[in-house]
Amino acid sequence: MRAKLATQKSISTKRRNAEKLTKQASKARVASKRAQEASKKIDDAIKGRGKSVVTTDDLKHVTKTLRDHLKDHDVVFRPNEGPQTVFLESPERDVLYGGAAGGGKSYALLADILRDASNPNHRGLLLRRTLAELTELIDKSRQVYTRAFPGAVFKQAKSTWEFPSGAKIWFSYVDDDRDVTRYQGQAFNWIGIDEITNYPTPYVWNYLRSRLRTTDPSLGMYMRCTANPGGVGGWWVKKMYLDHAPPGDPFWARDFDNGEILKYPKGHHKGDEPLFLRKFVPARLTDNPYLFEDGQYEAMLMSLPEVERKRLLEGDWDVAEGAAFTEFSKSMHVSEPFEIPEGWARVRSGDYGYSSPSCILWGAIDWDNNLWIYRELYVKGFTGERLGDTIAMMEKDDPVMQLTVLDASCWNRVGLGPSIAETMIRRGVRWIPSDRNRMSGKIEVHRRLACDDYGNPRVRIFSNCNNLIRTLPTLPLSKTNPEDVDTKADDHAYDALRYMVMSRTLVNAHNTHRMSRHTQKYEPQDQTFGY
Repeated sequence: MRAKLATQKSISTKRRNAEKLTKQASKARVASKRAQEASKKIDDAIKGRGKSVVTTDDLKHVTKTLRDHLKDHDVVFRPNEGPQTVFLESPERDVLYGGAAGGGKSYALLADILRDASNPNHRGLLLRRTLAELTELIDKSRQVYTRAFPGAVFKQAKSTWEFPSGAKIWFSYVDDDRDVTRYQGQAFNWIGIDEITNYPTPYVWNYLRSRLRTTDPSLGMYMRCTANPGGVGGWWVKKMYLDHAPPGDPFWARDFDNGEILKYPKGHHKGDEPLFLRKFVPARLTDNPYLFEDGQYEAMLMSLPEVERKRLLEGDWDVAEGAAFTEFSKSMHVSEPFEIPEGWARVRSGDYGYSSPSCILWGAIDWDNNLWIYRELYVKGFTGERLGDTIAMMEKDDPVMQLTVLDASCWNRVGLGPSIAETMIRRGVRWIPSDRNRMSGKIEVHRRLACDDYGNPRVRIFSNCNNLIRTLPTLPLSKTNPEDVDTKADDHAYDALRYMVMSRTLVNAHNTHRMSRHTQKYEPQDQTFGY
């Protein structure tokens, strides 16, 4: 028995030693492979063949001799550790590098577009909004490109860089939506837009993405943008890149209007698979030692007005220049969902659109007459019939709505057919016209956002109401009428909220008749108004 136990112990020890040696050998193979890869990257960078950035982490895996050689070599561009390096190494199809001013965003674009400059089929396009801004980028490229690629030539007439390999990079500008037609029929495997928030709508961005293609399977396709928070286009850039995942985390590209993951259509050989990944890389001034260390630029940013300081120094995307509702605060006005208590009055409001989004909000009024927005529907391309059916389905287990308010224009008729409101009413979804007074409505929204004597706001929003939370703090004031919001902005959720807070039900919610949770099928007494 003792001999048997000794034999088993010996076998067990040998097995453990063998497993230990196997793990050590595996680590050695990984380290060797990593060292080979790092050495190749460094060699490519030195000889101008590099497709990626040599990082500090790479240097840890190579010999001291090679590290010293690289240190002594005439390095043209060395990315800062942190976000700039993360941006340049990002494999995702679509990446935004944005945030605080001074993070090195423009130089990052100039470097990233060179990732395939050794391939003769590489075609890159780098854009700014205006010619003056473009000139600044060209001047920066002259400082880098001829040193990094001896023999590279800039063609002034066409604002084009031509590289020894045959690769080409175009520098251009798009000042107006109509300017994108100059790229019709062209193809690029890399497209970058510097300061994309200068564009008020995503039109230019969307069109240029359609030019992103290549017939060379060895080339990747990349869409790259940089931005500071705010600007005329801050609202849509934030919606597209920041509202779906934490900074730095890749996420599947989503539909601009409804936020759903974009997928290959059914019947495609990749049917129902997500299309591609996006990512937002936040920029910080502290990551750029060339501007941060002496403190001069930081001091200048600290002296800016509050909104500009938060945007450009702190990289805060939740503030906007000229924002209509500066009272809004996520920490104060956003609440985690909870079960609405029995007896709280229920209300519904809606702003209808077909080409533009429709927004439906559901609210509950507590015993202190505070409003809680607990649900939203934010859709595009819905007919009155489809929207009515969707609302009815979402309310099938709800108490009967005490008051339901819809944009008064939905009662306008075209021809002899029913209006949008009448169409929904006939499908069992009742409405009454909203109050049209825009100024009074805006004032009432301000009043509800403000705090009472105890420091509590009069309106709170459940965290699942993403579009109301997204658009309300960034909604700008009208430049022609400072007493109103900019109606060209994403104001659909705001309009629905405005209709709701102007409802007379909110004034005296709990003096009205209580309806039972379960009622017979709704039959409108009035085909026009539903009540």
